[in-house]
Amino acid sequence: MSKIIRMSSALAAIILLSGAVGFAQTSGEATYKSKCAMCHGTQGTPSPAISNSMGVKPASDPSVKSLSEAQMIAITTNGKPPHMPAYKGKLSDAEIKASVDYFRTFAK
Repeated sequence: MSKIIRMSSALAAIILLSGAVGFAQTSGEATYKSKCAMCHGTQGTPSPAISNSMGVKPASDPSVKSLSEAQMIAITTNGKPPHMPAYKGKLSDAEIKASVDYFRTFAK
């Protein structure tokens, strides 16, 4: 009987943990929200004030959509004066790639 209880408890724990993992943010999403969303918007669309004052375009803009992943990674790594800061040395290459991948989902 105790073997059944142990197995049931283990199964319940696995089910609960797998559900929690499904709701977890990806690393790209977390990085984007903490470093990028303030200017680029939580869904890849900047506020009108940011767009007008800094020239930030939405992810769906054709000029943004036409950028390759490599170009976006280079911009994120090295910055784009006068407003886009460089994240080289502040984020790892993997964090930069993951945040770019997440941002690119808004263009679809």
